[in-house]
Amino acid sequence: MVFNIIGLGLSDERDITVKGLEAVKRSERVYLEAYTSLLLVPKEKLEEFYGKEVIVADREMVEMEADKILEGAAERDVSFLVVGDPFGATTHTDLELRARSQGIPVRVVHNASIMNAVGATGLQLYRFGEAVSIVFFTDTWRPDSFYDRIAANRKAGLHTLCLLDIKVKEPSLESLARGKKVYEPPRFMSVATAVAQLLEVEERRGEGAYGPETLAVGVARVGSESQRIVAGPLAALADVDFGPPLHSLVIAGDTHPIEQEYLEQFLVDKVGTAAAAAEAAGSGGVAVPQ
Repeated sequence: MVFNIIGLGLSDERDITVKGLEAVKRSERVYLEAYTSLLLVPKEKLEEFYGKEVIVADREMVEMEADKILEGAAERDVSFLVVGDPFGATTHTDLELRARSQGIPVRVVHNASIMNAVGATGLQLYRFGEAVSIVFFTDTWRPDSFYDRIAANRKAGLHTLCLLDIKVKEPSLESLARGKKVYEPPRFMSVATAVAQLLEVEERRGEGAYGPETLAVGVARVGSESQRIVAGPLAALADVDFGPPLHSLVIAGDTHPIEQEYLEQFLVDKVGTAAAAAEAAGSGGVAVPQ
């Protein structure tokens, strides 16, 4: 039959495409990849909407037990669900190659991902350079490979999408040293943490790739009803409450006048004033515009 790799979009169970939903309903088994990104709803919501049991596939299953996922896909439909678009992570490319090597037909159903939905900021997609990942620093590991890529993008006048780290079902280093896996609680990097790490690296490298006053845009829960976008100096974004995950960050390059006009609605001062007005209205008070 066929192995379906289906993009789910960014927000909730309703973001799946009609084509994707039809494929899920035809499938005997349905897996949900749950470590490169997460939807904003639990898997039970998906099961209710799809009318199918959903098996959570963590990193260990996808990377170490891929054959288990592909088992029987040559005889009956199996679906593998991916938050965002199927090709947002190299792991999913590897899974498709494994399926094809076993003679299993593969069907890919695309969807929105942060790679294109970041256009909600008003920054034009064709003016983005290479995207980078910002991982959580530890006491002994503070990688800065992203710095050179941001510097190259900004030298070319291009924007940089920073994908912020998530940790889901990650074993602690201490448990691995003892030979027995104990998983840490889930962690999701915030814009504030990303800003702090970026500025730490700039201070250490000192090459002027960006600075506290560099224009940046923080985004949270893109595509959902609670989507939040705030633009302003990089350092100022560290003081903005972006709410629950997932967060991403854009370091702006040269901006076109149309981009500048669109970004005005998201500037940190205007967003703060709007939030204060909404809070005052909810409490019966009156906010004075700044």
